[in-house]
Amino acid sequence: MLDNSLASQLKTLLEKVIQPIELVSTLDDRPKSAELAGLLDEIAAMSDLVTHSRTGDDPRRPSFVIRRAGTDIEVGFAGIPLGHEFSSLVLALLQVGGHPSKEAADLLDQVRDLEGEFTFETYFSLSCQNCPDVVQALNLMCVLNPNIQHVAIDGALFQDEVDNRQVMAVPTVFLNGEPFGSGRMTLEQIVGRLDTGAAERTAAAISEKDPFDVLVVGGGPAGATAAIYAARKGIRTGVVSERLGGQVLDTMGIENFASVPYTEGPKFAAELENHVRQYDVDIMNAQHATKLTPAPTEQGLVEVELASGARLLSRSVIISTGARWRSMNVPGETEYRNKGVTYCPHCDGPLFKGKRVAVIGGGNSGVEAAIDLAGIVSHVTLVEFDVELRADEVLQRKLRSLPNVEILLGTATTEVVGDGVKVTGLTYIDRESETWHSIDLDGVFVQIGLLPNTEWLSGTVDLTPRGEIFVDDHGRASLPGVFAAGDCTATPFKQIIVAAGSGATAALGAFDHLIRTSLVVNAV
Repeated sequence: MLDNSLASQLKTLLEKVIQPIELVSTLDDRPKSAELAGLLDEIAAMSDLVTHSRTGDDPRRPSFVIRRAGTDIEVGFAGIPLGHEFSSLVLALLQVGGHPSKEAADLLDQVRDLEGEFTFETYFSLSCQNCPDVVQALNLMCVLNPNIQHVAIDGALFQDEVDNRQVMAVPTVFLNGEPFGSGRMTLEQIVGRLDTGAAERTAAAISEKDPFDVLVVGGGPAGATAAIYAARKGIRTGVVSERLGGQVLDTMGIENFASVPYTEGPKFAAELENHVRQYDVDIMNAQHATKLTPAPTEQGLVEVELASGARLLSRSVIISTGARWRSMNVPGETEYRNKGVTYCPHCDGPLFKGKRVAVIGGGNSGVEAAIDLAGIVSHVTLVEFDVELRADEVLQRKLRSLPNVEILLGTATTEVVGDGVKVTGLTYIDRESETWHSIDLDGVFVQIGLLPNTEWLSGTVDLTPRGEIFVDDHGRASLPGVFAAGDCTATPFKQIIVAAGSGATAALGAFDHLIRTSLVVNAV
């Protein structure tokens, strides 16, 4: 069932397996079971160290485990992990087969040292870009620690289970039968929640670091590019971010980055991180900046405080904290987030198969979301505040051609309605007639633009009324030694390639600042 190219790549990768592994499937007489059996037979035929038996007795069918022969080390999948989850399948095969992880050694030791019994269940969809990060992190933890178990479940194949557990966003993780988390989570973040002393130890280690010449706050395309350009100057460079990749991780297809005809957000982000790691850059992941204190003198040090309590000092700082999805700020939105209110149609759309949903927003993102969802759900209502759609005309024509889409113009959403557990509808007002209406719905997809992540800078650097950072042609903000780049700035065009260029500009501007204000910089 794998095409020739993919099968050839997988066969080559399986040469890295050094310990025998067993694929143990649990099947029934439905077509999906036959499909899974065919896939596992195909994989087993690629390596003498891989076997497939159909002797499982898992209540979820179709499902299978990847087990290291003669041990209790295994990971589980309920469903057929293709699409975005194919990479999770490949990594699980390699890691269960003894191929070492590339994660930091101290983080791997931290997983091994976790005490307690942990049984994780992760619900994913094959179209979700965020899910593989979570699935792969938990699978790795299973391989490292015998007290940890994990099964990744395709929500689209186990709809009754999804409905019973009120799973309305992916990835959704349960630990020992109780909700653990929803949305993208890194290995560091998961371990940090289980190891209660981890945050304090990490904060202490960060606070002990020597001052940087350039400290980049934020790890999206702007921040990653800034780090590369700064490090190439041979000066002490650090990056502090919640995770390298930033908002691009939520991007589906990328077709307009020069020299790259097509890629996807997670792949692009992974390549960004790999590029940054080619240089001597101190990367501090899973960290959130909360305060910036200006340098007391022109040649002094700027201080950045983190949510963990850690403090970092640097001769210059580049702020590249990006932006996040804008909220409607109406009653019910927060209460029903991940209970029917969602911001990622690609990830969560399959969970609403055959149901009625609304898309809020008539720009390109909203119209694209409505088009995609129309192929999955029974009916889409697109709600736009303006009196006309703002999306490209080609998208509007496609949207209007779909029979299960209704477009409401000049309408303002006033409330997301629910039954205490999940979304049941929304109310809106017709702005022209000033009449109130309600719609019965199962889901609300919010696509109304972005907000800059700059609240932590209020009162320090000059911001626009929208909260964007003013910068000049060198990327300089209003404070000496402070620069900014990317979607958090007042640059009018929020594009990946524009953010990357502004990151380079800010790094070169910061280096110019250093050589003009410092007698010596810390050459690495």
